[in-house]
Amino acid sequence: MTSYSPYPDITVPETDLWSFLFLRPDRPFPESKVIFTDVPSNRAYTFNDLRKLSLHFGRTLQSRFQYQKGDVLTVVSGNSIDLPPVIWGAVSIGAVVSPLNPNFSASEIVHYLTDAGAKAVVTQKAQYDAVLQAATRAGLSKDRIIVLDDATQGIWESDASALLDAAFAAPHISPVQNPETDLLFLVYSSGTTGLPKGVMLSHRNVVANLIQMASMDNGADGKPFLTHEDKALAFLPFFHIYGITGIVNYGLYLGMNTFIMPRFDLQTVCETVQSRRISYLYVVPPVALQLVQSPLVDRYDLRSLCLLNSAAAALSLELICGLRDKRGITIRQQYGMSECSPCTHSQTYTESIQYPGSVGRLIPNVTAKYAPIAGEKPKSANPKEGELWVKGPNVFLGYYNNPTANAESFSEDGFYKTGDVGCEDTYGNFTITDRIKELIKYNGFQVAPAELEDILLGHPAVGDCAVVGIPSGQAGSELPRAYVKPAREDLTGDKVAVDIVAFVKAKVVAYKQLRGGVVFVEAIPRNPSGKILRRELKKLFASKI
Repeated sequence: MTSYSPYPDITVPETDLWSFLFLRPDRPFPESKVIFTDVPSNRAYTFNDLRKLSLHFGRTLQSRFQYQKGDVLTVVSGNSIDLPPVIWGAVSIGAVVSPLNPNFSASEIVHYLTDAGAKAVVTQKAQYDAVLQAATRAGLSKDRIIVLDDATQGIWESDASALLDAAFAAPHISPVQNPETDLLFLVYSSGTTGLPKGVMLSHRNVVANLIQMASMDNGADGKPFLTHEDKALAFLPFFHIYGITGIVNYGLYLGMNTFIMPRFDLQTVCETVQSRRISYLYVVPPVALQLVQSPLVDRYDLRSLCLLNSAAAALSLELICGLRDKRGITIRQQYGMSECSPCTHSQTYTESIQYPGSVGRLIPNVTAKYAPIAGEKPKSANPKEGELWVKGPNVFLGYYNNPTANAESFSEDGFYKTGDVGCEDTYGNFTITDRIKELIKYNGFQVAPAELEDILLGHPAVGDCAVVGIPSGQAGSELPRAYVKPAREDLTGDKVAVDIVAFVKAKVVAYKQLRGGVVFVEAIPRNPSGKILRRELKKLFASKI
């Protein structure tokens, strides 16, 4: 059964991203509006600054490296106020931006450079050595590496600064002719299994998603709650699709002043919220957990926070209620993935209060199907339960140079198979229950790690947790094991582990019990977007055998 968005379809303009952001006729804020502020230095860029700097950088790519439409620019950098104009500069000349995690090793970077066919690399001083090694091995010369200086002047005082006047000698005309098929971003999937795959996002994919999200934030339930008067705080990585679309591009589209942190630090977050009167915060579950549990938060006045936005991984009901009851903060959830630019589901402000356990309803122009899980009987009579498949203007073009993955990932009628398992209620709320490949199979029964993790977070000794399956000794069967980061250093040991096992046992059927036991760890491995890296925990188990 096909599921449709409860909201009316919207018109997606046939335009490229740069023109959509910088040439829009309905911009509700002046060119002098501050869009980004660097937290450490207090350096700021207005809308007009960003427009000029992006055109400047685009001309720099053309003059120094002969960039043409479709050429790839790889970006290996942490968060920086100079990153947005770098991204938009490449976009302005029709180049394709491929962002990478700055923590990657040289060997990892080589794979991405060669797979994408990058023509140049932008990085920071901290990553320069690794990037230089990788570029050399990938056949890129040293002069093809552009270093974003972390000082106040940045790249904009480069030898190409004289090109700035030329950039404004004539109106900018984008070389993008077909927004529906011309590539904008080449982002790489999280790679929880096998080598990461290049996700091809077109200009139309991202423009559509920005319009879709704006329609949800500007009164879908009669209550607009994000405008150009809001102040946001951003510490989530810009190399992730959540950061690129949801923070960088969306922040400019709305005209908010987004305060940029190079990385997450709880004390700096609290200080900035208090001093700058931040109203909107982008988070992932581990950050939300710290906001609830850390006594440090008690020292600060966070009453300016109207809303937190969580995506990339589902929040537990326990955590949502903790934020509301202990901190007086409302948090809304969104759902998506790199392949969807990223958002497919979102809550309005009202829904975040009424349906706290859901990740929202289908956004405009998106349709969905629910495919049965192979080898598993339906858990209920609900026809909208199973693996989520989606289709819409924001769904990617396919995986770069990977026809096998494309054939496996799309249905015959064009729906993308997300690999996420969940259900939709009568109101249209979607709830994630797990990933297909993460399901634990115990004696023929499917066990969802996310369900057990939600329960575990309700135990006072559990600060963070992850559940994986370990071999049971019987073919095709695993035992659920919980890896637990204790809420305090003294909350470990056999007695606490036994108590946690009993706590879960009282809340689940027999086949869902933690028969694999509880193991205490210093931290739960997660990727930058907050998703649990279960493969790392499986490696930990294997190393102990």
